[in-house]
This record gives sequence, structure tokens and C-alpha cells, in this order.
Amino acid sequence: MRFDTKIAVLLREDLATWQRLNVTAFLVSGVAAQEPELIGKPYADADGTAYLPMFRQPVMVFAGDAAQLTQAHGRALERGLTIGVFTEELFKTGNDDDNRAAVAAVPRDGLRLVGIAMHGPRSVVDKVLKGAALHP
Repeated sequence: MRFDTKIAVLLREDLATWQRLNVTAFLVSGVAAQEPELIGKPYADADGTAYLPMFRQPVMVFAGDAAQLTQAHGRALERGLTIGVFTEELFKTGNDDDNRAAVAAVPRDGLRLVGIAMHGPRSVVDKVLKGAALHP
């Protein structure tokens, strides 16, 4: 099935496996919070056990170097997308308040990005991520 929109995460390629997973989980939670219409209905198994709902469309995960992250960040903002960011500093914080303070302490051009997430029209997201490869 082809969707008109795309949910995408771009990760810095040199992250450890646990960091990639952690950053992806945090970033897509922001997409879900910002765009609740992307969430489907709850699941249930044949025994009636209830499970959480999930996104109604795939989340595409890409990898790139620091320069590609910076470039995609700029492209996304130029095109009016609201994005999520995860910076290196967030690996050293332990709660949401400290996370926000760490991001707020750095000007946009100085952010040391390790991941960004976005949702938008497929063609726009594709242009933002031009040059990034699907995560292996």
C-alpha cells in the first residue's frame, strides 16, 4: 500500500545499536503525540487480550552522517515541517525537563544532532531526506 504521507527518522550512522533504538523510540513518540490521526485502533488477540494501538503506516528509518543530518534538518525547516530532534546531549540527561533544557541551551545551528523525525507529504519528506540511505 502506498501512502500520501511519510513518517521518517534519520539517524546518525555512527550510533551504537542501543542508541539507534532509543533515539528512534523517543523521536517517533513525538510524531505520534503531534499527529494522533496517524494512530490506528487498539489490537486484540483471539482471546480478547487488549494491546496498544500503533501507527497506521510504516515508519521509515534512514541513516546518514552528521552533515546529512544537518542538511536534512535545514531542508525540513525550510519546507515548513515540524520535526523532532535528538541531540548528543540527551544521552547524558535523565528526564524530560533536562532534555528540553539541553536543547534550549544550544542555538539551532549548533545542535549536535544524532537523529531527527518527521511526518509530512511523501514528496516533501523525500526531498528532505535526499541522499540518505535506508537504515541497514
